[in-house]
Parts: sequence; structure tokens; C-alpha cells
Amino acid sequence: MLKKQALTSTFLTSVAIASAAAAIAEAQVDTVTVTATRREATTQTIPVAVNALGERTLDELRVEVFTDYLQQLPGVTAGGSGPGQNTIYIRGIASTTPNLTTAGVAGLAPNVAFYLDEQPLAQPGRNLDVYAADINRVEVLPGPQGTLYGASSQAGTVRMITNEPVIGEFEASASFGTSFTEGGEMNNNVEAVVNMPFGDTFALRAVVYVDNQGGYIDNVSGVRTTQESARFRPQGTVRSNGVVVNSNRAGFQAGADLSNVTFLPANNSGLIEDNFNDTSYQGFRASGLWDITPDWSLRVTHAQQSLDSEGVFFSDPTLGDLEIQRYEDDELEDAFHNTAWTLEGRLGMLEVLYTGAYTDRDTDQRVDYSDYLFVGQYLPYYICDGSVSYPGAANPSGTCQAPNLFVSSSTNTEVFTQELRFNTPEDRRFRATFGGFFSDLELAERNDFTYPGSVNAVLFGQTGFSPNYPFMTGYISDPGPFAPGVIFRNDVLRTDTQMGIFGEATFDVTDQFAITLGTRYYDIEVDLEGSANASFCNGFQADANAYGTDISDLYNGDGAVTFRGSCNTADHITYTDPNTPGIPASVAAALSAPDAARTDGFIFKATGEWTPAEGILLYATYSEGFRPGLLNRPGGAAGPNGFTVPFALDTDEVTNYEIGWKLDLLDDQLRFNGNAFFVDIQNLQTTIFDPSITNLFFSDNAANAEIRGVEGEVTWVPADMPGLTVSGAFSILDTEITEVLTPTNDVLVGSELAFAPNFQGNIRARYEWDLENGMLAHVQPQIIVSGDSVSDVIEINKVDLEGYSMAHLSAGVSRDNWMVEAFVDNLTDERAELSNNFVYDRERVTVARPRTWGFRVRVTY
Repeated sequence: MLKKQALTSTFLTSVAIASAAAAIAEAQVDTVTVTATRREATTQTIPVAVNALGERTLDELRVEVFTDYLQQLPGVTAGGSGPGQNTIYIRGIASTTPNLTTAGVAGLAPNVAFYLDEQPLAQPGRNLDVYAADINRVEVLPGPQGTLYGASSQAGTVRMITNEPVIGEFEASASFGTSFTEGGEMNNNVEAVVNMPFGDTFALRAVVYVDNQGGYIDNVSGVRTTQESARFRPQGTVRSNGVVVNSNRAGFQAGADLSNVTFLPANNSGLIEDNFNDTSYQGFRASGLWDITPDWSLRVTHAQQSLDSEGVFFSDPTLGDLEIQRYEDDELEDAFHNTAWTLEGRLGMLEVLYTGAYTDRDTDQRVDYSDYLFVGQYLPYYICDGSVSYPGAANPSGTCQAPNLFVSSSTNTEVFTQELRFNTPEDRRFRATFGGFFSDLELAERNDFTYPGSVNAVLFGQTGFSPNYPFMTGYISDPGPFAPGVIFRNDVLRTDTQMGIFGEATFDVTDQFAITLGTRYYDIEVDLEGSANASFCNGFQADANAYGTDISDLYNGDGAVTFRGSCNTADHITYTDPNTPGIPASVAAALSAPDAARTDGFIFKATGEWTPAEGILLYATYSEGFRPGLLNRPGGAAGPNGFTVPFALDTDEVTNYEIGWKLDLLDDQLRFNGNAFFVDIQNLQTTIFDPSITNLFFSDNAANAEIRGVEGEVTWVPADMPGLTVSGAFSILDTEITEVLTPTNDVLVGSELAFAPNFQGNIRARYEWDLENGMLAHVQPQIIVSGDSVSDVIEINKVDLEGYSMAHLSAGVSRDNWMVEAFVDNLTDERAELSNNFVYDRERVTVARPRTWGFRVRVTY
């Protein structure tokens, strides 16, 4: 039978804690088994930087959700705005703040791969926020991991590994917790796990969990009118982030006489609520393991989870503490189910592993979009009367409706992956891992941008807009008409197909020196079908030649582009030939554009490792990574200096040079692992809005950049202080944009990359001692520190993230089958800025949960 190595729990930085009794008796740092190299190996014997949170550490740190383990890993950050809406960054390889309304089908691919067991599940703007119930470990592999993990692992890979069933043993446990957030609401959670053996060859394991997290952000009263629109903002206005409004972004009607305009206010009095950002996680996972023969086993797992959230998780620093003004309801329902299977065995001397998985994820979200007012120069077209909506009117008159806006987003993601890989024997001088990978992802997304005031706007004698229908070509999810007030609809199907053939081989040159070479051939295609519809009709039958092709269907995927000449659906014209007489130039360009973003090629890795003495491993690595390109919504738009917005982005590529060390010292009482690295980034992808180029957001390979950094982790288990373990980790980064490739002033040479603090670190100490009656007591303080950073590489969207220090404290007692613990998180009630967003010209700060104290109980059978 294949050897099933029990994966021991790990320290915060790849270091394992043994059981408390063993740790006290032996006073040494334990070894850890991981599968980061696609083989089972201890962290100290592989020439790879790997940070891990093992099962025991996850429990000791009370890690439950995405932001919990994020804070524990120096060098790992995230941009986003709440549960299920974050993008992971590693080593500062980041560019643009994710934006829900553009980060789905048309958004940049993530540059950190997220794996649930063996399946990659990263998605633009929406990490899969898997609740950490019965999780064996979280592995974080910083730096390019493309040879073994493929596309989107250019900055690193995060792997969440679940516990396997245990054959021949009955296990059961339950845990309960309650806590209270200062100024907020109560939180509570329950989790139950059972492992049931059936004979000597089969076992089932199941976990069920419910976690209700109370809110702590207040939605306070506010009033705003369309007069605050960027339409009326003069050149020279200094934004709160210090950037001056230039001539390209000055309002169309800056300085206009507005005395004859009536601005109706948006008032959120009906939505005022304290602690309105409640969140609930509910789910289960069941797994079966069958030892078919002594050489073959099969594991099948099915998991389901629902995440429900209300409100938002950011605040406005110009208001009171933890306060925001929202003018429409914010709601999120995010549910997925995942089925995975792994067949493992042996063919002669080869270990064989075939794994596959299917995930179906549905996300329905309603987002208050009213902040768009502050950057939306075109907003008055839709909610103001005729002469106000015309940009050239110096003395407009009429009424502007209340500027409360919202987006309804519906997303379905289906991911099917398969991988077959082989390992040669580990004890041979030459050993290799090789195989093939296939992934098919379909992401169907419909975003309805709703401006309720448009229903009452009077445009040249006509109230409201004519019915808006989708184009009847290519992909379409709803034949329409759109609901009243829906001014824009993005209705797009994105398909990502990836194939890879990979291999890594290691040769022991001597007993102390080995060389590893790796490569991956990849072939990736990203395709978009559907439409980006806009209702520029107003009431006066707008001439499309005057307003351009903003309502063109550039995503048909069938070799056709639809162009609308007026509000009437009968006036839609579908072109298939770019040489059609009289065809608009931008439509002709669209027909000549590629219908998919395709890329293929090879990436490489080379590592030399030296073990001069027992407990010492030194290594040097050269590695490459990439992120696939994508199609561009406003492709073909002509900009300055002969620049044209590309229809398809190229991959952005990362080259990493790294030296590292893994040291076990003082008779294994002290462990010090670390690395120093230099990263060269070519063709960094980012999203830009520059009116001098085009009046739509577009993505481009905007810049080249460099990163220098040092990472380290230390664990000390002193022999003369039994029961004490001290562990810490740090990350130091220096990032810089070295060259700007897009002719825009929005990206500047010499500026730093986003979400890249110059320093991050943490330290914790855990002391355990015996009490009477066989009980064990423990106390554990921890401090987490992060330096300053910025939220974007785009100057107009950039805002500072202030550094912070947070402290946590826990203490408890345990016996053979139970544990009781009290804890305080964020002891000093620090407003730790985890993320920040300035896309809509107003600062929106996401902070860590305020001071929270509580207790928890665990019982094991």
C-alpha cells in the first residue's frame, strides 16, 4: 500500500510544532512534511521558499477566513473590499486595485494562483473565500511557480490542503466560539468533524460549519446631488490624494452657470443602520478514501459553501470612526460546490497520480454605485433634463434627478481541471516529476448598471429612455428588454482554456550538491463573447456617428460586430466584412481584430542546492512566470502619439533570481530560513482610464518594473526553558517602475508598485506548562507589523495605506479531549489598513476588525 504520510502541523513560517509534551521534553523544532514540489518532503530538505500554516497553527491562531491567514504571512497582501472580493498579491507584484464592475470577464487575470487541494481556482477580483474548516495546512510558495503550477502563478501560489480520511480510526470533534467586537455585534461559530472507518480499506470524513460574523461599519446619514459630478469639476482641483485635476479630466461644463438647474438630492435616510456589514459562512465537506489494492487508492471529495454578506467593509475617513454613506443596498450571495477526485498508485517504479475537479460557483451581488458620481462626467446625460445633459451648454436649465446608482451583478463560474503526473523514485540519484495539465474555465457575467433617476429625466419633451434591448448576435443571457433604469449592460461569456506539459528533474552531482532543471510548455486561449450595451439614445434618436461605437458588440466571437444607428432595435446593423462601404472605422477595426487572446511558449527554472553540513541547505534559483493576456473592451481606439488601444494584451512576464538558506542550529533548537531575491517584470498589465486616449477604461501592458527583497523566518525552542516556543517572520521590499510603455501620465517612472509594504513582520511566543490533574495551560501573545504602501500604480487612483501594528493575546487550558481558551484580537483597537480604494475619487479604507474578545471550546472524541 502506498505510504500515507501524516502531515504534521506547522508553524506560521513553515515550522512545525510537535505535541506539547514532546516539545517540552525534546526542546527542538520539529520537521514538517509538505507537497509544494508535488512530492512529499520536509520543508528543510527542499530548495524552495515555502510558508505554511499547519492545522495546529491554524487552530492556535484561530484562522477561519481569508483575511485571517493573510495577516499572518509577511510578503502576502490583498486588494479588495470584503469577503469573497479580494485579490492576493505576493512580493509586491501588483498593479491595479480590483474593481468589481470591471474585474470579472474583462478584468486582468490574477498573478497568484489559488489552489484548493489540486485544483486552481483563482478568478479576477473574486478569490474563492474557502472557510478554514478541517484544513490540514495552507501553503504559500512565493516567487514564480510556473513550471509546476502554470499560468497566473507568476508571483506565487497559495494552496489550501484539506484533511484526508483516516482508514482504521474513528475520530470526532466539535468546537464552539463566541466573541464580541468593540462597537460592533456579536460573532459565533460552530464546527463539527467526524472520521468513520469501514473495514480496513475505506473511510469517510465529513465536516460541517456555520460562522456568523457581526458587523462593525455604520451606514450614516448623507445627502448628495449631481452638482458634485466630475462634469462640473474645474481644472486645477486638488483631489484628496494630492493629485491635481488636469485638462484631460476637467469637467465638460466646469464654470457653467448652474443657477437655473434644480438638483434633486439623493438621501439615504431609509438605509441608515449601525453595524450593517454582517457576514455568514455555511458549508460542509465530505470525503471518501478507498485503498483499492496495496498499490492503488482513490479519494473523492465533495464540498459546498454559501457566503452571505450585507453592507460594505470599508469606511470613509472624512466621516466618523468606521462610518460610510451608502445610498443603495449592498448585498452579496456567493455559493459554490466542488467535486474532486484523486487516483494514486504505482506503475512499476513510477508513482502515478491522476486528479480532476469540477467547481460551479454562483455569485449574485448588488453594489451601491453612487460614488461613480465623483468621476462620471457622462452621468448627467442619463439623469438630467435636456440642456443639462448637453456638454456644451454654458447656461443649462432643468432638473437633475437624485444620483443614487447601483449595479446588479450575476456571475457563474465553472472550472474543470485534470492533471496526470508521474514521480520517479525519490532515493535515486536522478529523479523527476513530469506530467500534463488541462483546464477549462467558463465565466458568464451580467452586470446591469442602473440609474433610477433616468426614468424621470426629461429629454426634449420625452420622459425617460426608450426600451433598451441587447444585441441579438453572439452570446446573450437575456433577450430583454432591460429593466427600467438599466443604462448599461455588460453581458459577456469568458472562456479560458489552458493546456500544459511540465517537468522538473533533479540530479545529485555529489552527496552535497544537486541541480534541478524544470520547464513547462503552455498553450492558453482567452475568449470573450457577448456585448457591452449602452443606452445613449436619450429621447432624441441619437446619431451613432456622433456618439461613436460605444454600443458596439465587440465580443460576439462569431466574426460579426453589431452597430446601432438609433434607439430603435430595427436600426441595428450587423457587419461581417471590414471592407463594407461606409462602415465606421472603429467597427472595421473590430472586425479585423483577433477573436481571442492566445499565447503559448516555454518557461524555465534552474536551481542549485548545496548541503555542506547536516542542518544546512543553501540554494540559488532562476525561475520564470507569466500571466495570460486578454481581449480589451475598447480595443482599436486611437490615442496620442500614434498609440492605439490594443485589442489583445500580451502576457506580462516575471524573471526571478533568488538565493536562499535553511538552517537548523543549536541541536535543532533554532531554525532560520530565508531568501533574498531580485524580480524583473516585463509588460506589467494594468487598467487605465485616460481621456486623452479613450473615454473608457482599458487594459494595457503599461510598464516594466523591478523588485528587490529579503524574507526570513525564525523559530526558537530553547532547551533551558521547556514549553516555550518563539517564532517570527519578516519581509523587506523595494519596488520601482523602471519604464512606462503606454503614453500616459497616469503611470510614472520611479513610483512603487501597489500593495508592497517596505516592511512586514510578526512575532509570537507560546508558553505551555503542566497543571494538576493532567491539564496543560498555555498563553500566547503576538504582534503583527506592516509598513506603508500605496493602493495602485495609477496616479489618479493612488492613495497611501498607512502602516500599522496589531497585538493579539490568547490563554487557555486543555486536557486529553477538551480545550477552553479566552482571547483578545486587535488588543489596542488599531485601525489597521488592509486595503484602500480611490478609483472613484474618494478614499475607501478597508481596516481590520476592531478589538474583539471572546472564548472558544473544543471537544474531541
